[in-house]
Amino acid sequence: MARQSPHAGGEAEEPVTAEVVIVGGGPVGMLLAHELALHGLRPLVVEKLPAPSGVSKAGTLHARTVESLHRRGLREAVQPRPARGGQSSVPFHFAGMFDLDLAEVSAEGPVIVGSPQAYAEHIFAERAARLGARILRGQECTGVHDEGDRVRVGLQGADGTRHEVTAHWVVGCDGVRSAVRRTAGIPFTGTPATVSALMGEVRLLDPWSAPAGWQRTPRGWTLVWLNPGGYSRVCTYDFRGPVPDRQAPVTFEELQQEMDRIAGRPVPMTDPHDLTRFSDAALQAEQYRSGRVLLAGDAAHAHFPMGGQGLNTGLQDAMNLGWKLAAEVRGWAPPGLLDTYHAERHPVAARVLYNVRAQVALMHPGVLTDSLRDLFRDLMHLPQVNDFLTGMLSATDIRYDVSAPGDALAGTFAPDLRLKTGQGATTLAALLHDGRPLLIHTPQAAGQVTPAAPWSDRLSVVEAVPEPSSALPAPALLVRPDGYILWSAPDHRTTRAPQLTEALTRWLGTPA
Repeated sequence: MARQSPHAGGEAEEPVTAEVVIVGGGPVGMLLAHELALHGLRPLVVEKLPAPSGVSKAGTLHARTVESLHRRGLREAVQPRPARGGQSSVPFHFAGMFDLDLAEVSAEGPVIVGSPQAYAEHIFAERAARLGARILRGQECTGVHDEGDRVRVGLQGADGTRHEVTAHWVVGCDGVRSAVRRTAGIPFTGTPATVSALMGEVRLLDPWSAPAGWQRTPRGWTLVWLNPGGYSRVCTYDFRGPVPDRQAPVTFEELQQEMDRIAGRPVPMTDPHDLTRFSDAALQAEQYRSGRVLLAGDAAHAHFPMGGQGLNTGLQDAMNLGWKLAAEVRGWAPPGLLDTYHAERHPVAARVLYNVRAQVALMHPGVLTDSLRDLFRDLMHLPQVNDFLTGMLSATDIRYDVSAPGDALAGTFAPDLRLKTGQGATTLAALLHDGRPLLIHTPQAAGQVTPAAPWSDRLSVVEAVPEPSSALPAPALLVRPDGYILWSAPDHRTTRAPQLTEALTRWLGTPA
């Protein structure tokens, strides 16, 4: 039924084009579309590129992202080649110092996965479309207008043709220069650029003499991901300050001169493509929600690309937001549920910006930084420091405030476990594939979970027995669709039924 606009003088308007319009068809937008479609919605993704670019600026998926995708059955799908698990050591870097060990950040599967951004985007788009999401390419967003009961989204095609679509909700996943964020009037604040960086794909004419890997010189940094038989990715970091015109196109001559200058010798190359420039400006949206407009991914946070944290933070934004927005559209979301998206994810991205700024400071090529790097490298070999830094980089140290004081597990990520149910063997991750909240309990704790019956229309309740190699961290767990625990029963004898009812009402709304 058509709604009436407060600006239309009481005349009926056309129905909305989609309940949710996602502006931006990168990996974050496509994963969000998948999450919404999983709940039976048909989101519309609008993307300015007429076809996927195939360019991958990022390709590292960290442990919490890998774990989250596993809870949708997507972990193996996003891997172009099988990931290695169970390694005794998984080196990783902080500020270009490869002295960290990620091996202990997760007990399940690989702790890091190489997944080119374009490949993951394709997988998410394919799965989202299969579930009913619509993808409209070749349409650039020119702005959004929140009318209170709906949002109008202006679009422009490649031929200059302009038109509008309408939605009850709009999510800007349209990158650092987000038109959604700008026209919604959401401030994007932080610290300005101090570094000028260039990146491109080239053929190295003398690949074996090129400065492979991460190289710090008195003039800056060179980064070369070497491919002797094809295109190598090269990158330069210039700490002398930002360029006057951030939007100026990168020329091959500029990249060649910077590579030679920083390396201190000629690095011959040819056949450039996908040249780009970026900086270390660290910026964040002050609100992730303004009325019916929300932000995710680079539209919400931007920083120097250290350790692939930007892509991972964005994908986790999508996992956090998807089920909450679906609940709002479906009509069962309790008051304030959608606002927990900003409350939970804004501090996470702020912490990413904080650690990236620290890494940039440690990467300065000045002689005064040499001793600081040596000292920091020594500290990284202390187990406590390694645990702190790897937990932060991989996001496995996240614990949300879910308003459950006294519950030691509330807000933590539920571990994957091998289980036996009445339907056969399964895992906790598999029980979350459908994106529904999950209440899992042992037979002995059946009496603890009886208050959950009225929520059966939106909650899966599963009785399970852990296999001998597994052990539930508590006899009963209430788990959000994104894998975080909302409530736990401490033991079989102590009843916490009132707390369960409170958690269900707070997070899943009033029973039907």
